[in-house]
Amino acid sequence: MRLIPLLLYIALTVYALADVVQQPSDHPRHLPKAVWILIVLLVPWVGAGAWIVLKLLDGPGQRRMPPAPLAPDDDPSYRVWLNEQERRRRGQFGE
Repeated sequence: MRLIPLLLYIALTVYALADVVQQPSDHPRHLPKAVWILIVLLVPWVGAGAWIVLKLLDGPGQRRMPPAPLAPDDDPSYRVWLNEQERRRRGQFGE
């Protein structure tokens, strides 16, 4: 019976650490990743619990990355570059 809390703590800590490392931004939840890793490792139960609670409070909309362009024509900067190249080509050949 004493093994269950230990296993639960290990699972919670591993989950929180994996989630911290996988965050795309440099300052997830207002602190650098290194600080969060130390909090999760050095403050038993509370560190991992705080990470998970703050993750739940942030909501799903704030963690989403903007969708990447599917094709070069979908990328606005590529379209600007392409139009500029076409303008230069027309100017060079006098069309």
